[in-house]
Formats: sequence, C-alpha cells, structure tokens
Amino acid sequence: MDAYFHSVRLDKDKCKGCTNCIKRCPTQAIRVRAGKAHIIKERCIDCGECIRVCPHHAKYASRDSLSQIVNYKYRIALPAPALYAQFNNLEDATPVLRALPLLGFDSVFEVAAAAELISEATRRMMKEGKLKKPIISSACPAVVRLIRVCFPDLLDNLLPINPPVEEAARLAREYAVKETGLRPQEIGIFFISPCPAKITSFKNPLGMAKSNVDGAVSINDIYPVLLKIMEKADKYNIPKAAQNSGIIGMSWAASGGEVSGSLNENALSADGIENCMKILEEVETGTLDSVDFIELNACQGGCVGGCLTSENPYIAKSRLKKLRKYAPVSKNSLSVEGIPEHLLKESPIEPCNDVMKLADNVTEAMTRMKRMNELLEVFPGLDCGTCGAPSCRALAEDIVRGFASEDDCVFRMKQNLAQLQNGENFESLIPAPFRENPEE
Repeated sequence: MDAYFHSVRLDKDKCKGCTNCIKRCPTQAIRVRAGKAHIIKERCIDCGECIRVCPHHAKYASRDSLSQIVNYKYRIALPAPALYAQFNNLEDATPVLRALPLLGFDSVFEVAAAAELISEATRRMMKEGKLKKPIISSACPAVVRLIRVCFPDLLDNLLPINPPVEEAARLAREYAVKETGLRPQEIGIFFISPCPAKITSFKNPLGMAKSNVDGAVSINDIYPVLLKIMEKADKYNIPKAAQNSGIIGMSWAASGGEVSGSLNENALSADGIENCMKILEEVETGTLDSVDFIELNACQGGCVGGCLTSENPYIAKSRLKKLRKYAPVSKNSLSVEGIPEHLLKESPIEPCNDVMKLADNVTEAMTRMKRMNELLEVFPGLDCGTCGAPSCRALAEDIVRGFASEDDCVFRMKQNLAQLQNGENFESLIPAPFRENPEE
C-alpha cells in the first residue's frame, strides 16, 4: 500500500498555474512551478479546499467507479447521512434507501445507524473520565490528518473510537455473512462519500490495520441516477425498505450533530478548515482546557458541505431539519456494557514528524533555519503568491530545501536586475498591484 495515498489529485493538462489553490491549502501543500501546480503529498490532508477553489477544475478526487461492485458476489451500500439531505421534499430517508438497491446493491446499511452507536460509546467513554481534555472528535479524517501534520502534540486528545462508517461496514459484513453464508471477502462494502478525505481514510486507514470498507463512490456521482429512479418510483417497482436511524444518527451529517449526540453541554463544534485550525491553536495554547468535547469538521457546514456533494450546504442543512422532524431520538443502542473493543482504535495515531523537518541532522536544520530567517528579512512580506509559494516563509523554506531560488520572488529579482543593469528601471516587470509607480 502507498504510504501516502491521497484522493485529491491534479490534472496537469487542465492546470493553468493560476495560484488560487496555494492560498487556500491549510497545510501549504501546493506549489506552482513551471506554470503548473504541484501537490506535496506528504503534507496534503485531502480536505478538498483546492478542489473547491480551482476555476479550471484541475483538482479532482480519485474515487471508485460504481461498476466495481460487480467484483463481489454480495454488495452493500453505506449511505452517509449527508446523502439524505441532497433531495427535496422528503419526510424521511426511506425513498433513498429503497432506491439504492436498484443501482446494483443487494442491501443497504445506514452509517447514521452506526453513528448512534458511536455516540453512545462516546458518552460512556467520557463518563469514565480517563481521556485527556478537551477530547477532540476523530470522526473527520481531514481534521485527524491536519492534527498529525500541524498539531502533533494534540494527538493524545483525539477520541480513540473508530468513525461511524467503519462500524457500519463491520456490522454490515457481519450481518451479510450470517444471512448469505458467503465468505467475508466475497462481500463488498461501498461507502457513498461526501468528501475525498473519507475516501483516503479507507485506502490508508489510521489507527487500524485495514479498513472495513472495500470501496467508495461519491455522492455527486450517484445523485442524478438516484434522483431519476426516485422520481419514477412506480415504474421501477422500488422494493420495501425502512429507515433505521433517528435524530442523533442523521444529525451527524451537519456540524454540531456529534456534539448533540454526546449530550454534553460543555462542548463546542466548529466547521470549515480555517476555523478548525483556530480552535486547534487555542487547544494547543491551553485556552480551551475547560471544554470537555470538541467536534471539528473540515468542510463548511459539516459533511453536507463536502466537495463531493451536490447540494448547497445551507439548503442541505435546512432539509436535514425536515428529515429529523418526525424521527425518534435514536433507534440504535449498544447491546453490551462498557466500551466494545471493536469500536476502539487498534493502535495510536502517529504524528507526521518528517513533514516539517528542515533536515535529518540537527546542525543542518539549524543552519537552514538561520538561512530562512535571513531570507525573510529581505523578502517583502506580502505573501502575494506570485512566486508560486503560498507565503514568503514558504518560499524561504523551499529555497533552503533546494526547491526554489531567490529569483522566484519578483521583488528580489527586480532588485538584482536593477543592480546588474546599473539602476535601469525594471518597474514594468512587476505586477501592476505592486508597482511603486502605478503609471509605469
């Protein structure tokens, strides 16, 4: 397995080198060199921000094709609760659950149902009082990877419980084996994903040896097909199905849903990758030590705001309220006392220590850091991005690593050229917004 598998990919043929993506990447994992973007895969957390902002659609998420389900004798769909909120005029999720088998699945298992089990396990674990506070949810894989890369000291604060989709996949396979008599490997579990980070989490799982999910398709890939089937329900003779999740499970689709399921008043939630980073910075400085539980979602609005969804996240959140209106609080509960072992992470999540290191040798690292500081003294500090790096500091780091040169900074290049040409005016070479004489 590729140690750094990533769902977010770049189509170089479509990339125009516009630098929009480098300013929005939270881990500064993108550079533009020779007119094309380049993703530093060790830093990428698959949050999908570059996919959202790329005007040329050069960034995309690698995911499985629905046709891959034919590789298994028995196929199970795992719909994310965010899928339900893509459709209008629904009073519950039943029409969606009934339509999914017509895409080629033999059965459906709701991730929302597993979310209710995870919520109960979380409440029990918090009641034990053994976890380091504030406890940070581990449900969003983009946030977990962000912590590994940028906030490794907070890994001990992560809730050591598997995300709902992994428990849903485990239970779905267990039930299918009993029902069909097939071997576990003959059963294919496919998640319908709202974001690229979750797809990556199955290919390269953290805290477990192997994911229970066999494949992932995106919501926006199957949405138009599902919509057509649901609009012609009578013609397609849709089979019977019933929703098996309540308010707690469906609420996980939006920001604040996991907090509400924790039944803890001393908790907070934040969504959007920039807001998540601000919260993590405050946790790191000890500002939020009095908080019990923190839910963080990299996507604006939560999973309904994932870049692989079809609907506007604000509209989806509004629809989610309607879907929960007549639902029971919960339809699922743990059948055993304590915390079932299969819900827990198999191993601690390790930090990405090598990502930010300037050198393996301490002396060399200190030398490079000194050189970086010298460069920052002469750089303009505008963080304009015209050099292809997201900030002056990032450019300085690239230079000491040998990936860039001082002349990549247009302002430094101007100074050097002016000195070489005995003070000749090169102001016209500078982008208009940064010229000293705007009439040049």
